[in-house]
Amino acid sequence: MSDTIHIELTINGAAKSADIDPRLLLVEAIRDTFGYKGTHIGCLTGDCGACTIELNGEIEKSCLVLAASADGGEIRTIEGIAPDDGGLHPVQQAFWDEYGFQCGYCLPGMLFAALDLIESNPTPDEAQIRHAISGNYCRCTGYNNIVTSIQTAAQRMAAAK
Repeated sequence: MSDTIHIELTINGAAKSADIDPRLLLVEAIRDTFGYKGTHIGCLTGDCGACTIELNGEIEKSCLVLAASADGGEIRTIEGIAPDDGGLHPVQQAFWDEYGFQCGYCLPGMLFAALDLIESNPTPDEAQIRHAISGNYCRCTGYNNIVTSIQTAAQRMAAAK
């Protein structure tokens, strides 16, 4: 019996494969095996959102997923949010402009929550934004600027349509 298993993933559009311990968490594989350091290891209980990614089109907290169960999947990390032209996604730009991040710990969870919300509701109000980000902890307590950032992003994205 082998101590490792082989997995194949697509991360931010690039094919990746590795032989891993079957007990390895997806967050650990993303960071340590494949080198995407923007996905943070936080609580390891799914409470903080620092490890948030998109797996097969769905927002997931990667500390709650075994890497082996993602075999064959498509992953987008925080590094994959920006467009290929080197600029920032409108949500990222709004976070920059409105000081929506400080230490960056919460950024994966906040950005993916914002993207998911704006995709399903292009004009969210403050209560909807606060509900959407409620599964993420900001250690710097910058929630007001985060809400403002998401409002700005939604307005800009609606105006660009």
